[in-house]
Amino acid sequence: MTPRAIRTIKTRGFTLVELLVVIAIIGVLVSMLLPAVQAAREAARRMQCRNNLKQLGLAVLNYHDVYRELPPGGIVDKNPMPNITDGEFIPHQGKMFSWAVLVLPFFEQGGLHDRFDFRLTVLQQAGDPQAAHLETFHCPSDGAYDRNFVHATWTQGKRFAKGNYAAWVSPMHVDLQNLFRGALGGDGQNLTAIQDGTSQTPMLSEVRTRAHEQDQRGAWALPWTGASQLAFDMHDDDDIRPFVHNPLSIPNGIQPPNNTTTANSDILYDCPDQAGAQLAKMPCQTWQVSGPFHYLSAAPRSLHPGGVNTVYLDGHVGFLTNNIDYILMAYLICVDDGQVTPAP
Repeated sequence: MTPRAIRTIKTRGFTLVELLVVIAIIGVLVSMLLPAVQAAREAARRMQCRNNLKQLGLAVLNYHDVYRELPPGGIVDKNPMPNITDGEFIPHQGKMFSWAVLVLPFFEQGGLHDRFDFRLTVLQQAGDPQAAHLETFHCPSDGAYDRNFVHATWTQGKRFAKGNYAAWVSPMHVDLQNLFRGALGGDGQNLTAIQDGTSQTPMLSEVRTRAHEQDQRGAWALPWTGASQLAFDMHDDDDIRPFVHNPLSIPNGIQPPNNTTTANSDILYDCPDQAGAQLAKMPCQTWQVSGPFHYLSAAPRSLHPGGVNTVYLDGHVGFLTNNIDYILMAYLICVDDGQVTPAP
């Protein structure tokens, strides 16, 4: 090759237009891949939630094997003269230990369980074991791993860690769980009392939390509504046994998974920042001694598309969809309505 030929060889680079085209193509590819990546991440988070529920469900069943009964929804005071307005289960009085505290030894948390002094109330614990954040209680989709509940009045300044799993105690109200029982309702019951079949009876479902420290939802050590207990608010016909749904209750207050309407609010001892809760699709109202919100109930909630994970009394994990039939859901939750309803 002659020197003249060598001088005519040029190195051709990208023009500005070509560079912009390449950047645009990369941008399109990223925008196409991002939803798939996010979907894959959510699938992994949902699977972790299912695994946690499976572990907690087995812990409850192991508790039953040892004590011959399921753990109670909570250790609390009882109303000696209950009625439909003033239920027999008083969550904010007594020792106030939730079912979650009781099953700690059955999923390798015996050390934490031993830190609780059951001679005292949960508000009087030295060393604050109730403030421990446990991975098994956390659904990665929600982000409760660093959230706490503390209230000057209701917890006397004690801090409670939040989690994402709560027990079904009634198809109606938390405070009436001895009248119409869910899986962990009442004072504890043997599996033989589950008339509708263990594979058809939901035991635990998911709850969401808020970063607001005065919002009790998810506080796993407390046997309170939305904290570690769920009730569907489906009223019975004339409030007599066995449970029979009352069609008139359907438009008013029932709480299907992930309910978002103002009427279907979680009833909390204190509902701070109602507007923010509504925007977060977690509506709530403040409980009242008398008045329209004198009862206690709360809905299962999750950030999974379409519904919530649920573990049943036989240990299998299923999915309750947001559009589940209300009457079917009530019959699933109630353990002794005589309606053997296949789980969805």
